[in-house]
Amino acid sequence: MSASSEATAPAHAGYGRVLAVPEFRAVFAAHILSMLGVIISEIALSVLVYDLTRSPLMSALTFALGFLPYAVGGTLLASVADRLPARRVLVTCDLVCAGCVALMVAPGADIGVLLALRCGLALVAPVFAGTRMATLADVLGDGEPFVLGRSLLRIVAQSALLVGYGLGGLLLTVVSPRHALLITVGTFLASAALLRLGTRRRPARARQTRDPLPGARHLLADRRIRVLLLLFWVPAMFSVVPEALAAPYADTLGAGSTGLGLLMCALPVGTVAGELYAGARLGPAARERIALPLVCLTLLPYLGYGLRPGLGLSLLFLLLSGAGSAYTLGLDQWFVRAVPEELRGRAMTLLSAGLMTIQGVGMALAGVAAQVMGVRATVVGAGALGVLCCGGLALACRATESRDRAERDMTGG
Repeated sequence: MSASSEATAPAHAGYGRVLAVPEFRAVFAAHILSMLGVIISEIALSVLVYDLTRSPLMSALTFALGFLPYAVGGTLLASVADRLPARRVLVTCDLVCAGCVALMVAPGADIGVLLALRCGLALVAPVFAGTRMATLADVLGDGEPFVLGRSLLRIVAQSALLVGYGLGGLLLTVVSPRHALLITVGTFLASAALLRLGTRRRPARARQTRDPLPGARHLLADRRIRVLLLLFWVPAMFSVVPEALAAPYADTLGAGSTGLGLLMCALPVGTVAGELYAGARLGPAARERIALPLVCLTLLPYLGYGLRPGLGLSLLFLLLSGAGSAYTLGLDQWFVRAVPEELRGRAMTLLSAGLMTIQGVGMALAGVAAQVMGVRATVVGAGALGVLCCGGLALACRATESRDRAERDMTGG
């Protein structure tokens, strides 16, 4: 069955119909390998840096460098996603990641080189993520299958955080950090092979241009696209606050390392559950109807931290908040409809880069606020401010939707 016929699948066909597309299975498997490679390499590199420096600051910096270059890569390299054939971009990004990790284990690589190579990994990450998401529309079509395919990749990303950190920690009990890094070279090469052999070559979406930024300017000039981007980014900035403060909060509760692990897992578990339910049980129209109400409600459980809850109730609040992120399926449907096809790769790259950058900013601001206000007050404040911001964006989204509908009616579109 062709990709175009898959794109016309019935509304309630569910995830099984998407996984029946051979090209998507290749992208899906490559995504799993690539995600595990990134997560395990992060853990191994942080341990390696700590072994070399005995500095907790330098070890933590290896994680922080996973966020910082996203804005640069997402801005300056975004046009690559549309100017070159998608398969070539994806395979090249995987090979660059494999090369960077391989150089990390080279004899004599000092701390400066290791951190520079970590920046290299993060620099290409938004281009890879944006190109892969844009490729889903080529493989699955613009409608329901695309939304479910993107949902599956998000579910894998959340699950990989749960599984990857556990596997990484277990792996480092039997091999050295450098050997663990060598294993991730293999995962990146396997991902590149899957993408090269399992997907079709398609031409570039846009013609070559000397200016890497016109697509981003065009996207951000469109009010509808700008509001949708903010609806992806702003809730994410506030939602990471409990994760950023999980360690001091667990200490406040006296929950120990077990409690810390549960607090770190609760939000991703809720996110996976919410996405699976919305993707498997709801049709496109229902997802669009609930998207804006869920945006407004997803941060509301954080206000419960003001009740000084114990571990069990805190976990429940995080699970509920994570489940509310099912609004992203409705936003996906609007976003792919609003973005011109020739700018789709740039749009997805910009979305991915902004999402990672804003989460890094959110974590940093959470730490600053908690230093002044305390952990509980910071989470409550994030919930209150987040609900207000999301409510404003929801109203703006309704306004742009009404305007666009009126323009389509006037033009007969």
